[in-house]
Amino acid sequence: MGWQDELTDGDDKLDVATTVAPISSLARSVGGNRIRLNGIVPDATNSHTFEPTASDAQTLAKADLIVVNGLHLEEPTLDLAEASKRADTETKLLGDATITEDEWLFDFSFPESEGDPNPHLWMNVLYARDYAELMRDWFSEADPANAGYYSSNFDALAVRLDDLDRRIREGVQTVPEQDRKLLTYHDSWAYWAREYDFEVIGAVQASDFSDPSPQEVARLIDQIKAQKVPAVFGSEVFPSPILDQIARESGAELVDALRDDEPPGEPGAPEHTYLGMLQKDMTIMMEALGGSAEAFADMPVADSFPP
Repeated sequence: MGWQDELTDGDDKLDVATTVAPISSLARSVGGNRIRLNGIVPDATNSHTFEPTASDAQTLAKADLIVVNGLHLEEPTLDLAEASKRADTETKLLGDATITEDEWLFDFSFPESEGDPNPHLWMNVLYARDYAELMRDWFSEADPANAGYYSSNFDALAVRLDDLDRRIREGVQTVPEQDRKLLTYHDSWAYWAREYDFEVIGAVQASDFSDPSPQEVARLIDQIKAQKVPAVFGSEVFPSPILDQIARESGAELVDALRDDEPPGEPGAPEHTYLGMLQKDMTIMMEALGGSAEAFADMPVADSFPP
């Protein structure tokens, strides 16, 4: 699972239930060892199609605070939370508290006609910083005795997120301007691209998470050729034969090692953090698009909160 804290005798920690791994990682960085963290969505699981289980209902029933992404991402989990949680337990939606509806992005995998915005705010480092700040406030409200601890942890994390943001901007400048284009399997990079002046030219996966038709595949291949896109990006967690075909027939390099909801390494490893995920993604992306990953070479990624 990756983000499951055991209950021990005499444990009076704030019990926090989260969903996807990047949010769980940020919650750990802010809450440190003063929260008991339980992530509902297992690593390497499609968060859009995830269906919670009976054991998840028990986790939600015990939670003092439930923190989810929102923006229509975890509807089955939200329904279960409402049915299972205590009356005094609040459910907090990070994405809805971070941007307004006029800032929502609709795109290839999330068409406006269906009403569900792209929910992947956390890939934009500045939004991830906002997420962490919200969790600092929510943890402090629920557990005022440890408010200073949460605030100190957030301050330390914010410095590192600001540093990551600076490194990304430095890395982007090494990519030829005409190559700052992304074609991905799943459209999880829209908010990142908007922040860092990239263009998402397409996504393979449809809004119903099915594979594209032969006609759509042909259109994507023609688009890659016409725009001379040097690389197309897949997921290390969800390999796609269709993306293999698109890369082969377009002549673009296939890079199938990006992650948007699973930090690298095993749970407990130093690199198994939000920072570790972005550091790895940026290294891969910058090099594949003809830039340099030097900005990320010495980046610290391990959690470093006090006891």
